Amino acid sequence: MGDILAYLDTLDYKQFVLVFSCAVYVFEQYLNYRQHRRYLMHSRPSELADIVTEPDFKKAQAYNLDKSRFGFVEGLYKQIETVLMLHYDALPKIWDFSGQLLYRLTGYNTDYEILQSLVFLTLFTLISTVTSLPFSLYSTFIVEQRHGFNNQTLGLYFADLVKSQLIMAALLLPFMSAFLWIIKSTGDNFFFYIWLIVVIFQLLIITIYPTYIQPLFNKLTPMEEGELRTRIEELAARIEFPLKKLYVIDGSKRSSHSNAYFYGFGKNKHIVLYDTLIEHSNTDEICAVLAHELGHWKMGHTLKLLAVNQVYLLSIFWLFSFFIHNQQLYRDFGFTESMPTLIGFLLFQFIYSPVESVIGFLQHVYQRKNEYEADAYALKLGYASTLRSALIKLSIKNLGGFNVDPWYSAWNHSHPSLVERLNALGVKPTSDKPIVIEEKKEL
Repeated sequence: MGDILAYLDTLDYKQFVLVFSCAVYVFEQYLNYRQHRRYLMHSRPSELADIVTEPDFKKAQAYNLDKSRFGFVEGLYKQIETVLMLHYDALPKIWDFSGQLLYRLTGYNTDYEILQSLVFLTLFTLISTVTSLPFSLYSTFIVEQRHGFNNQTLGLYFADLVKSQLIMAALLLPFMSAFLWIIKSTGDNFFFYIWLIVVIFQLLIITIYPTYIQPLFNKLTPMEEGELRTRIEELAARIEFPLKKLYVIDGSKRSSHSNAYFYGFGKNKHIVLYDTLIEHSNTDEICAVLAHELGHWKMGHTLKLLAVNQVYLLSIFWLFSFFIHNQQLYRDFGFTESMPTLIGFLLFQFIYSPVESVIGFLQHVYQRKNEYEADAYALKLGYASTLRSALIKLSIKNLGGFNVDPWYSAWNHSHPSLVERLNALGVKPTSDKPIVIEEKKEL
């Protein structure tokens, strides 16, 4: 480790980050271009003939082409913003302004580093929110609305934004105070103690989110008695899934996209279905989707991924302990008079980004393996043709990318493409005609 650190100190850390950032941007834009070319195809490929109709294929192509074009613009802006922020030393300027603002508001000077760090974090978050707002608005009210997905009003959008910021401040500011205090109070072995507090914080969020946070945004209604509820309870009992409650969430309040998930610790599991999923899928197909999700639980994918992520998180904090007092790192990014802990961790994340890119790709490989295994588990439970039709309907309804470039998918997606999943299932279509979703007419 000493030799590696000595070599890194021969580099200009800022130039290293800028060069690598631009290299990753170019590489990812190349992958985006490969995928973009797929969206330009007007004719449905032959391998999709028994999966999606020509009109539905063209709808999906148009939607994803719009998102792709918008993604190029947004990606270019974010890259320029990052380069300019680092090149012109925006971080030390924001840090200095945070100290001035803290003194004006409270009378505390820059000796109170933790308080100044909280002011910096608030300003940085506010700036990031403001600069990303036009892109978020365009994505929601132009792209998503053009293709029939957005159900939000501007009032609901901004209400969600304000609530999200307030919740984040209420949770993040106390956490960051404890995070920074522990680093300053526990010496060279701080990495173990901050890992512990991060684990505790994650478990806290997992616990309180469905009960106290999610109801601020969506309404969860207990599923009514009926065939669907009975079939889901039978499925849970069949595989000994400790189901306590079944909910339907009003996802249609904001979007026409659909999903299903479960949450909870130990023997207190809850299943949540989007109302949009129930609307366009039959009972067998919903059970097939849940069989896939419960397959993740049965095979321990969630716990394994959680354990792997915790080990990875501990390794990041351990590596950070080698850089926290590196004066050259701070100087290269314009911090010539102080070495704030929060800034050190932020700068460390910049220089760690090459490793982060590789780890992110490996995580996708692992998660894609889990997806195949969960599909195989649903197949084992007898949901063969129904899982096939459910996956196809979900893709049609969500206008998923039917024509996916393998390189782009491998780098960007934690789930295999629809065609890859159907091929892995090995289930032959029951008809040579593609699946069509019948729109339900309102009475």
